[in-house]
Amino acid sequence: MRPPTVLPADARRSAPIPRSLAELVVTAVVPAKDEESTIEESIGRFAAVPLTVEIVAVNDGSGDRTGEILDRLQKAGVISKVIHHPVNRGKGAAVRTGIQAATGHVIVIQDADLEYDPRELPVLLDPILQGKADAVFGSRFQSGPRRVLYFWHSVGNKVLTLLSNMLTDLNLTDMETCYKMVRADLMKSLPLVSERFGIEVELTARLARSGARIWEVPISYSGRTYAEGKKIGWKDGVAALWHILRFNLFRADQRQ
Repeated sequence: MRPPTVLPADARRSAPIPRSLAELVVTAVVPAKDEESTIEESIGRFAAVPLTVEIVAVNDGSGDRTGEILDRLQKAGVISKVIHHPVNRGKGAAVRTGIQAATGHVIVIQDADLEYDPRELPVLLDPILQGKADAVFGSRFQSGPRRVLYFWHSVGNKVLTLLSNMLTDLNLTDMETCYKMVRADLMKSLPLVSERFGIEVELTARLARSGARIWEVPISYSGRTYAEGKKIGWKDGVAALWHILRFNLFRADQRQ
């Protein structure tokens, strides 16, 4: 595996966003929980990304070899930083930990399950690099190729996106997408508190409230089956409904 170009762990970056790819650093925050079967391949895909990438991986209390694999990849220079949560705290908590440790100009969330392809990060970066956007969402429901899977999952995603749009006054097609790339200075300023999958709803609500210029671009999507390790279920959909109300109507900043 050829290691990607990574930013040294002690380097610091800040706004403004460079207009040159040679100067710009993207921090990929990789939350991981029991992903030993996919984590190495997922990280390995960054080798094909024509960007300077700082990879910050957060092992969220995994009970398998995920943490061991991440430590090995860090020692090999493939990962910039690995942070271990002693116990599982949830995706939102892992994302917040990664954001705090990020030193790049822009931050993107990258799941470790092979559903999203980091080779598409330049497509997300382009509106930010051109000075048009503060945040870019990768939409699974525009025109990108995707694996054909669960009908009701797609319906649920569209309903949640509709309800979120009604309260944020945005016209997103995929609020629940993992691929949210945000200027680092803006991302670090958001008072994020979500512990679990509510982080997608919260990020959207807080970006909308901040007045951020949000763009959407089509991405490909290779969803997993439950047999392959998919973790999202109907209970998370119900929770997302609550988070849409919580972060848009109640303006809650308390951790729940």
